[in-house]
Amino acid sequence: MSGTEKTKAQVEQARGKAKEAMGRMVGNDRMKAEGHTDQAKGEAREAKEDVKDSFRR
Repeated sequence: MSGTEKTKAQVEQARGKAKEAMGRMVGNDRMKAEGHTDQAKGEAREAKEDVKDSFRR
């Protein structure tokens, strides 16, 4: 597993959660949707790294 890629995925998920929460607080649906999208990208990146890890073993 590439530690840096895994970390990037976790950071992207955290940013997405923060952006989504901020969007909810200010009532901005677009920001909320962008946050949700960022979380999904982070989860996909993390899943990709998990798959790569399973083939390296």
